[in-house]
Amino acid sequence: MSPLKTIAGALGLTVVLSSGVAFAGDADSCRKVRLSDVGWTDIQATTGVASVLLTALGYQPDVIQLSVPVTYASLKNKDLDVFLGNWMPSMTNDIKEYTADGSVETVSQNLEGAGYGLVVPTYVAEGGVKSLSDLGKFKDKFNGKIYGIEAGNDGNRIILDMISKPENKLEGFQLVESSEAGMLTQAEQMMKSNEWVAFLGWTPHPVMGEMKIVYLDGMGDSGFGAATVHTNVRKGYVAECPNAGKFISNLKFTLSMENEMMDAILKGGNADTVASDWLKKNPDAVTPWLDGVTTFDGGDAAAAVKAALAG
Repeated sequence: MSPLKTIAGALGLTVVLSSGVAFAGDADSCRKVRLSDVGWTDIQATTGVASVLLTALGYQPDVIQLSVPVTYASLKNKDLDVFLGNWMPSMTNDIKEYTADGSVETVSQNLEGAGYGLVVPTYVAEGGVKSLSDLGKFKDKFNGKIYGIEAGNDGNRIILDMISKPENKLEGFQLVESSEAGMLTQAEQMMKSNEWVAFLGWTPHPVMGEMKIVYLDGMGDSGFGAATVHTNVRKGYVAECPNAGKFISNLKFTLSMENEMMDAILKGGNADTVASDWLKKNPDAVTPWLDGVTTFDGGDAAAAVKAALAG
C-alpha cells in the first residue's frame, strides 16, 4: 500500500470512529422510541411485543398512555413516534386530517380478520334484536343505555353519531362511557341475570371471544363491521430512523397470538412480561419481524433477541 493510501485509510478510519454512528443501525436521536398505549388490551399486547424486542435491539422504548385524539395530535407534533392501534375503517374520521396534511403516515397493516361493532347477548338477539334498528323497539328493556369504553374513543363517537340520527330511532338512548374493563364487568354482570344489554364489542378479545354475543347488522357506512389494524408513525420517522422504522413496519400479528396475550393481561399480567413469555414460547415468530433489521449499533438482531429472551 502506498503512503498516500495509508494516510487516506487512517483518515477514513478516524472519521468512522469519531462519528460514533457509522456502524450503527440508526442515529443516536433514534434510540428512544415513543409508543402510544390507548388502554385497549390488544394494543397493550402488541405494544408490549414491540417494547420487548426494541429493548433487545438496544433501543429505549417509552410507552405513553394517551387517548386516541391526543395520540394523533402528538404524532403530528412529533411528540410521539409510533401507534400500533389504527383500527380501520372505524377510525377514518380520527386520522383523516392527519393523513391529509401528511403529518401521520401509515406504514403497514399489522392485523387482519378483526371485527368491531355493537353487540348483544345471544338471548337478546333471539328476543328480536338483530339489527341496529331493532334497539329502539326495546328501549325500556335496555334501560335506554348502550355501554362503551373510554371517552374520545372512535367506537364511542360512532355510537353517539348513531344515537343522533333520527332514522336509527334511538332517541333517548344514553351512551355510558367507561374503561374496557368496566364495560366488560357491567356486561358480564347483566348477562348473568339475563338482563338486556348492548355494548361495544370487538375481536380479537379473549373475553368477548368466549361470550355468547351477536354483532348487530345494519351499521351502514359507520365503520363498524370487519376491521383491519394498521401501524402509524409520525411524518418522516422511517426516513430519519430507517432501522427502527423497518422493524416497526415489519410487525404483523395474528388473532390467536393477540387472544392469548390479551387473556394473560386481563388476568393481571404486565404487558411486557406477557409479551416476553409469549416470545419465548414462539421464537420463530420473530424471524420475519427482524428481516432487514440490525441492533441499534449495527449488530446481529437475531442473536441479540435470542440472548435477551434467554436471559
